[in-house]
Amino acid sequence: MNQQANQYFDTRLQSFTDLEALPEQSDKQAFRQRLTALGGMELEKRRREIQHLLRENGVTYTVYHESSADNRAWRLDPVPLLIEDDEWRLIEQGLQQRAMLMNLLLQDLYGEQRVLKQGVLPPELIFGHQGFYPACCGMPVEGRNLTVYAANLARGSQGRLWVLNDQTQAPSGMGYSLENRNVAGRVMADLLSDIRIRRLSPFMTALQRALTHLAPHHKDEPHIAILTPGSLNETYFEHAYLAAKLGFTLAQGDDLTVRDNKLWLRTIEGLQPVDVLLRRVDDGFCDPLELRGNSRLGIPGLLQVVRLGNVGIANPLGAGVLENPGLLAFLPGLGRYFLNEELRLPSAASWWCGQKKERDFVIQNLSQMAVKCIHRSAAHRTVFGHQLSAEQRQVLIAAIKARPHLYVGQEQISFSTAPTLIEGEIHDRQAVFRGFAVAVDGEYHVMPGGLTRAAAEKDQFAVSNQFGALSKDTWVVSEAEQPYEQPQRRRRQKQYNPAISEPLTSRAADNIFWVGRHFERLFTATGLLRNILDMPAFYANGDGVDKAEHIPLLLRALTHVTASYPGFVGAAGVDLNQEIIALFKDQQRYGSLAYNIEAFFQSAFQVRDLWSQDTWRCIDALHKYWGEQIVGQTISSTGLSGSLLDLNMSLGAFSGLTAESMTRESGWLMLNLGRRLERALVLIALLRAGLVHQHQGATAYLMMESVLLAADSFNIYQHRYRSPLHLPLVLELLLVDEKHPYSLLFQLQSLQRMIDVFPMPGSKNHLPTERRLIIKCCAAIQLCTPTQLLKEDNSGVYQALDKLLGECTDDLWLLADAISRRYFNHVPLHGLAGDGLEEAS
Repeated sequence: MNQQANQYFDTRLQSFTDLEALPEQSDKQAFRQRLTALGGMELEKRRREIQHLLRENGVTYTVYHESSADNRAWRLDPVPLLIEDDEWRLIEQGLQQRAMLMNLLLQDLYGEQRVLKQGVLPPELIFGHQGFYPACCGMPVEGRNLTVYAANLARGSQGRLWVLNDQTQAPSGMGYSLENRNVAGRVMADLLSDIRIRRLSPFMTALQRALTHLAPHHKDEPHIAILTPGSLNETYFEHAYLAAKLGFTLAQGDDLTVRDNKLWLRTIEGLQPVDVLLRRVDDGFCDPLELRGNSRLGIPGLLQVVRLGNVGIANPLGAGVLENPGLLAFLPGLGRYFLNEELRLPSAASWWCGQKKERDFVIQNLSQMAVKCIHRSAAHRTVFGHQLSAEQRQVLIAAIKARPHLYVGQEQISFSTAPTLIEGEIHDRQAVFRGFAVAVDGEYHVMPGGLTRAAAEKDQFAVSNQFGALSKDTWVVSEAEQPYEQPQRRRRQKQYNPAISEPLTSRAADNIFWVGRHFERLFTATGLLRNILDMPAFYANGDGVDKAEHIPLLLRALTHVTASYPGFVGAAGVDLNQEIIALFKDQQRYGSLAYNIEAFFQSAFQVRDLWSQDTWRCIDALHKYWGEQIVGQTISSTGLSGSLLDLNMSLGAFSGLTAESMTRESGWLMLNLGRRLERALVLIALLRAGLVHQHQGATAYLMMESVLLAADSFNIYQHRYRSPLHLPLVLELLLVDEKHPYSLLFQLQSLQRMIDVFPMPGSKNHLPTERRLIIKCCAAIQLCTPTQLLKEDNSGVYQALDKLLGECTDDLWLLADAISRRYFNHVPLHGLAGDGLEEAS
């Protein structure tokens, strides 16, 4: 970007100053001068650095299409939104007032319903809304408190702030706001040093205190869980982020169960009580027993547990009725009714079409209206009247007249714009700010900042992440220095806090277990493929067609080890290059590298909150590289060795990071249980495919060499035996050497030690199935003698060796099934529903 472009940037920034309400104060003036001095080129450089950090940190947002979901990297604009201290006080007081009003209204609607009986609200506005659940009426008062509140605000063209909508069900964006500040604080540190910005950590401490106070039991050390719809939800990153940041358990509906009118968490140690639930699932999906019967996301019986006061829940079930946009027209009257006050932050002018006068007004002024359905769903998007054709206009009018109580007309506010970096240049974009408040000790604390989003396109009125909106860090300028406040744990302050060992849910254990299994499948397949592709005989004719006798044997072994049947063990005439490339990049092919990498990533993503930051970066980088460089590109078999080397190094990095960063608790044990079990199975498959058959001469030597290389044991053999390859010695190393980390006995003994650690029922006279199976396998390998396993006969197969390995395989599969039945006790989840960074318009 040249000097002319930088001058353009300076001019654009100056033109937006008034719209951002930056007064001539020292902090604001210093910020503007520093930002102008940076210029467009430097800002674009910092934007790229921000995106790199967000990508490394795994910050994502899922964008839904008609038939798929795209997990995209979160986008953060380097130009923050500044709010001066005087204006912030107005916003803070306004959010506190609205939160208190919403809390009083929620208690009344599910309590005495005075606003309905006295005509303050028309009953059809409430009873006709999908978010009102009669089953939630009569809850204890302490169970109806609105803990977390959020509102979307926009500034009109005259500088007036308007509330576009209220978020009361499961408000999202707090975690993204915190991550925005963390990243912006690193990249824009020089700007932050010039002005005093309010910190966000006190708000997160207030959130922890608020949830702790909800606990009906164990108030000193409550068990708090975040209820998430799962990894398909659009804001799943935030669920995992908050769980890790605040020290809460991340759980899906199937991880929880109701027993004896209490809420319990399914863990590998057994059921553990849950005291508080921070839900990120829409209330209708939370209890299929009393609310939506078709929900697969909730916990049957949860409502009864809440009704009896045995669990605290934020926000209360049924709070979604407060998001009814039809309420906006009645909020001024409700403010006077409940608080005897006028609203400090007024709502955008709204007209509920359930009243004839208001309906006629909306229809007559449709071109100036944004029309919304009172129900929030993807099927009911905001419709802007000026964008409709004559035919579309008539269709909408007919729909309003047919069911008027379902529609609301809202004045289409001309938003002020915020300077936003678009393709290296500053442009004006419509912006919406989401503020958050949390109830602590009878009052609402407001986050000194929030989530600002800017439209992706010019004149785009729907500012939504689903439509590509950019996020902005929001800086609230303080008149005083902001002391650093250490985030508190959820316990009362003592001289010290004992360490907390978080329970491992059954679902998390299942996913970690499969992370380990997919890792080992990748590792062994990578080693065998590298061995095959690096052999000179494989490219002997220059056309990828081999003539060596052992190459077809290795290719058949590759199919057996990867289980990618029919592969090279099927019908004759398989295209060699085509099959090898399919094993690399075909994600639909079971056993291929692409398939296992995707499965490895998805399993790891399900337990995103359990990995260290560096470990997750390693996982994400591996997935991204393979998807972009292999699956998404045209490749030939002659250029794959380098990619396999890169994959092998990435796998080694993951192994090292988990070894150094994971605490030796249930998660670590389950990961290694999966790894050792799968390594034993793939090693047996490798031995059966490569060494069970009676080969002679050079073929026998090359097969032993290939098996040792695939098992990463060739150098160890040379160092230990200092002799040519000899089959009994190869079997001794790979079968019964208890000190070799790639031998079968090493895997089995490691499995036995881990199984002994896990809790399981049993008695002195009866061993659990898992222990009986692993003891049997260990004894069989320890009692075998390699030379006795290699007795030759006319069958061409070492029968004793094949029988031993076959029986061990059967027992290990039985062991895997027994582990799954005992520890992974849940039902697979399909579908999604829950909170989102909803459209603000």
